[in-house]
Amino acid sequence: MNWSEKLGANRVVMALSLARLGDAIGNSILFIIIPLYVAKLPAPWFHVPESVRVGILISLYGIVNSALQPLMGALSDRLRRRKPFIMAGLFLMAAGTFLFIFANRFVDLLVLRSIQGVGVAITIPASMALMTSATHKRSRGGSMGVYSTMRIVGFAAGPLIGGFLHVHFGFEAAFLAGTAFVLLGLILVQVWVPELRPDIPEGHERPRFRIVDRELLSGGIVSLGAATFVMAAVFTMMSTLEVQFNQRLQQTAFAFSVAFSALMVSRLIAQIPLGHLSDRIGRKPLIVIGLLLMVPSTALLGEVTSTFQLTGLRLIQGLASAGIAAPAFALAADLSRAGGEGRQMSVITMGFGLGIAVGPLIAGILAVVFFELPFLIGGALSLVAAWIVHRYVPETVHRHPHAA
Repeated sequence: MNWSEKLGANRVVMALSLARLGDAIGNSILFIIIPLYVAKLPAPWFHVPESVRVGILISLYGIVNSALQPLMGALSDRLRRRKPFIMAGLFLMAAGTFLFIFANRFVDLLVLRSIQGVGVAITIPASMALMTSATHKRSRGGSMGVYSTMRIVGFAAGPLIGGFLHVHFGFEAAFLAGTAFVLLGLILVQVWVPELRPDIPEGHERPRFRIVDRELLSGGIVSLGAATFVMAAVFTMMSTLEVQFNQRLQQTAFAFSVAFSALMVSRLIAQIPLGHLSDRIGRKPLIVIGLLLMVPSTALLGEVTSTFQLTGLRLIQGLASAGIAAPAFALAADLSRAGGEGRQMSVITMGFGLGIAVGPLIAGILAVVFFELPFLIGGALSLVAAWIVHRYVPETVHRHPHAA
């Protein structure tokens, strides 16, 4: 095994990871710009509070993205082509970001966010299927760790870049920068990524065009999709309740942002090492342990009495999510069938996208009953997800006494 295999970062993995970095920066630049832009534009057809319009705009992206991923995964499986889907998706994302410059009304933003959601839906299943074809099982956890880490770096850097550009140069500069980062990812894919068609074993028919193929929906794949859904839902719950946290803890918005971002910090540090560890000791134990760590670190969020406690729990959530994400993607890739990778991997990525879209919404509704309820429910869901993974997900990495 050469050094690149040990690192889990061959040329295709690095190209896809850097492309993911570019589109993550380009998309997350909008996180801090969208609320400001919504406040600027008229919304004659939407007589709802500004905060509701922002929530609609953010959720729409996740809903469109998640709803279309199975279709796009099925198309890429049927055509046995991945790279054109990635290129087309990145182009749509870049175009959607660029056209923000010309938006005049809130409804224009809805159309553009939908276009961006379609772009991501086209890109992600094909990217994950290509990652599956380009990696080996013995180093796949590390590869998924590299890919996930680049995404985290992008989402951490984007808001900083967007905020700086908006303050010093205005909205247009932020949108142009977001477009440029996505286009950079597109160029990297074009130059560095070859088309790797899935090898269909002799005697097997070409994959049928079924958006939902029950033969591909094994208990392991579906259970991993449920685990990533729960992970994403519980670590995004607190984003809806910023005002309540600030009032209860008597903290500033900056203190909340520090606590919220602590998850990114611990996940950034732990993601690649835990991905490599899953190549050595197995994927399933890390996923189960990660979900079990999510139980107390989520359930106790509603009980914190200081910013320090809040930050500490978010650090633990980040460590837990690092134990879940890369091993879950690697395990799903291990379980996928040749010719069905797009649809099978889309179950995992759809679960993640739906979790991000649904988690804040669930938290906002449940907190009306009492503040601690969403976090107690989130902890309970994490426990259930850990049992599901333990019960229904097979292990694919088996240590051998004489393995190098």
